[in-house]
Amino acid sequence: MQSTSYPLLQTVNDPADLRRLARPELKQLAAELRAYVLDSVSKTGGHLSSNLGTVELTVALHTVFNTPHDRLVWDVGHQTYPHKILTGRRDRMPSLRQMGGLSGFPQRAESEYDTFGTAHSSTSISAALGMALAARQKGEDRHAVAIIGDGAMSAGMAFEALNNAGVQHDCKLLVVLNDNDMSISPPVGALNRYLAQLMSGQFYAAAKQVGKSVLKPLPPLFELAKRLEEQAKGMVVPATLFEKFGFNYVGPIDGHDLDSLIPTLENLKHLQGPQFLHVVTRKGQGYKLAEADPVAYHGPGKFDPAVGLQKPASPQRQTFTQVFGQWLCDMAAADIRLVGITPAMREGSGMVEFEKRFPGRYHDVGIAEQHAVTFAAGLACEGLKPVVAIYSTFLQRAYDQLIHDVALQNLPVVFALDRAGLVGADGATHAGAYDIPFLRCIPQVSLACPADEAECRQLLSTAYAQDHPVAVRYPRGAGVGTVPADDLQTLPFGRGELRRQGRRRIAILAFGTLLYPALEAAEALDVTVLNMRWVKPLDLALLMQVAAQHDALVTVEEGAVMGGAGSAVGEALAAAGLCKPLLQLGLRDEFIEHGDPAKLLALQGLDAAGIRSAIEQRFPELLVA
Repeated sequence: MQSTSYPLLQTVNDPADLRRLARPELKQLAAELRAYVLDSVSKTGGHLSSNLGTVELTVALHTVFNTPHDRLVWDVGHQTYPHKILTGRRDRMPSLRQMGGLSGFPQRAESEYDTFGTAHSSTSISAALGMALAARQKGEDRHAVAIIGDGAMSAGMAFEALNNAGVQHDCKLLVVLNDNDMSISPPVGALNRYLAQLMSGQFYAAAKQVGKSVLKPLPPLFELAKRLEEQAKGMVVPATLFEKFGFNYVGPIDGHDLDSLIPTLENLKHLQGPQFLHVVTRKGQGYKLAEADPVAYHGPGKFDPAVGLQKPASPQRQTFTQVFGQWLCDMAAADIRLVGITPAMREGSGMVEFEKRFPGRYHDVGIAEQHAVTFAAGLACEGLKPVVAIYSTFLQRAYDQLIHDVALQNLPVVFALDRAGLVGADGATHAGAYDIPFLRCIPQVSLACPADEAECRQLLSTAYAQDHPVAVRYPRGAGVGTVPADDLQTLPFGRGELRRQGRRRIAILAFGTLLYPALEAAEALDVTVLNMRWVKPLDLALLMQVAAQHDALVTVEEGAVMGGAGSAVGEALAAAGLCKPLLQLGLRDEFIEHGDPAKLLALQGLDAAGIRSAIEQRFPELLVA
């Protein structure tokens, strides 16, 4: 990226530089910043629509607030590329979401301007409130600002935080609702800008307080004035739900208009107590293709901005997500009891076609994972067959509901766990590393690990046929390219299979897609390989058989090794009184950052070379010819 293309942006190395600019220069800076974001993401891939939508808001926040002394907490954080660029990381953008490079989300270890690590939604208000109250307790004069999207506001945690924050009348907390799901209506113009600034100003706040003090001794007049104020505000702003929580609500205002944003933020900055600013932005702002299709440009790979996203020239291998989406439609056609549920991940979980074909049986509950699981439990109580399509990392948020509302009542809910294992560029916050340990310890819950696309469809059918909770975990992207059958054939429940009989007395027990690198390693070592398919229930008959015939066992899984499938094998052997050398290979006890998935697996020793090397080091005596 040529710095000469961005003459003003290249002079801004931190927000202090930003604050020296005049308003017209800030508008030019915003234009250059938007162009830089588009240019940068087109070369690296990453989140685009959301970042194009927050350019002016980011400029305004860093202009008005004394960051990093004042704290900005970005909810989810996939809209923070402008923030990163303005806070000293402009020249590192070519490394975005690559191993050793910038994270796609805020990270405290990356910059002092990233005050709170975010990537799961709806945490910002809680964190910012904690920061505001900490400042109050320590006697520090600082503001805390939570920037939260309208989608993230659908989660219960956001309202829990609002409920707590609304009674803290002497804290310096501002919540900015970045509403990008509605068009900018006619009231959001010059008149509304003036009214928003007026309502956020000191004069309006003082007048409101004086009026209350004067009229309170006269209850009828006080109540009349109160009703008139609410009705007057209701003509120019949405229903003031947030004022019922104890916030001073201002807005909506145009989130792309610096002449509106900056004065309003300046006014709010000088008010006491919790403040709530509602701004309206547009995803993909300034790039017509992203404006027209913000979903497609939400997280694109590399592309030419002049051309836009192009369809692949040659047919691509089916992803596991696509396999699930097709299976869901086929099973729904075969069984009218099936209901599909997603917590705001229709595209990511492959449910677009299902919604089109079965709109009455499709439920997007918003970013509300806890509700999604208990909602599924309620449906199951009435004889329906709910399928909850959810990322592995997001199921963690509904653990209590999984145990108490589904498992304890032994309800037949199917959990389709997408993004199991490593996820590459999204990093540690989105990795599905923990579902095997946290699911297998719950009574009455079963867990399947398909090795490839064809087996994924079969195990989904198998899970659906059960009368208790079953989860099927599968990774992001494509597998080895096996083509699923068109039917809804099942596999034997809780049964694995022998995939390779080796000459040497070592057996590899593979769980999931690591079966294929395990087979490659086994060819070189001439050892046995089992495709276990199920973590729970384990195929004990197959395990005991292979244990009796081999001198050492190796487990391989793309999940946390602590408490994982290998641990399940060890527990089963111990319960049977068998003492066999056991090598457990999986994800180490560490958070694994963003990077190319194949490289990350290799660094964890979970590619074919790593599996072979680990076996050679642990069991050299068993590999002697």
